[in-house]
Amino acid sequence: MIKRREFVYLCPNFGIVEMNVYIKTKVMKKTKITVVGAGNVGATCVNVMVQKELADEIVLLDIKEGAAEGKALDIMQTATLLDFDVKITGSTNDYIKTAGSDVVVITSGIPRKPGMTREELIGTNAGIVKDVAQNILKHSPEAIIVVISNPMDTMTYFVAKATGLPKNRIIGMGGILDSSRFKCYLSQALDVPANDLQGVVIGGHGDATMIPLTRYATYMGIPVSELMDKATLDKVAADTMVGGATLTKLLGTSAWYAPGAAGAALVESIVRDQKKIFPCCVELNGEYGQKDICMGVPVVIGKGGWEKIVDYKLNAEEQAAFNKSAEAVRTMNNVLKDLKVL
Repeated sequence: MIKRREFVYLCPNFGIVEMNVYIKTKVMKKTKITVVGAGNVGATCVNVMVQKELADEIVLLDIKEGAAEGKALDIMQTATLLDFDVKITGSTNDYIKTAGSDVVVITSGIPRKPGMTREELIGTNAGIVKDVAQNILKHSPEAIIVVISNPMDTMTYFVAKATGLPKNRIIGMGGILDSSRFKCYLSQALDVPANDLQGVVIGGHGDATMIPLTRYATYMGIPVSELMDKATLDKVAADTMVGGATLTKLLGTSAWYAPGAAGAALVESIVRDQKKIFPCCVELNGEYGQKDICMGVPVVIGKGGWEKIVDYKLNAEEQAAFNKSAEAVRTMNNVLKDLKVL
């Protein structure tokens, strides 16, 4: 999206009328995004997306009366302060307002609280997520679904099975968040900018199931294993794996700034067809040795959703960890069957 003042700078000879016509007919492609769940994560996701101007309209929907409308209005009132031009619509459970959405981000569900396992979230959140997905698809049958609701791997799998959508249109966000935390801890250990680091986390989005690929982590092309001893690198990996639980203990609820920003980064790669490689929870059909499961692996993200799974050629130790992670995720998925919701 080109802002009007940028257009004037590029084409100073255009008049206002000609400029507006050109923008509407040649530049502006109408894009609509819906975020379901106006809690901390959903509202943060919207706030980041509007500042990046990822759509012409972003709808924020929640079941709680007035919550989505209030947060949408609050964010809209920052438009002149933060210099963005996006329409934000708040809605209390009116899915008609979401009609025609290109991407839908599902954040709804109860958050994990101190001492609560991800398994304990399944029963309640499965019902919420199923209702959301069904209502969304009534009005936006071609939408790409981004799942942030916890437990994320199981909820992504649940959406895939419950909707029957093409698998490339269902994406769980978790690995992007985990990788961001990994790079944060690496930057602290090395005392270097996080943006100069590369690091990826695959596997399940859980304290005991994620796999920070320390072998692939680099600083400006230099393997971090050459810059820190094994004990320090192992601690970075361990801190990454309990990154969510650490914040839950400190905050008394789940984190929201990084999860919201991670969701926005994923949506940006979709709507702008950036073809970025992100570790995301997607349905596997033999890739990385697993089938009938949704787990975090590196994928290319573009306008069609996830477009290709990238093979990182895991060594024997990493593959064993991935297989162990898959066993844990399947145990979680089986709760869906035990509860007879799938």
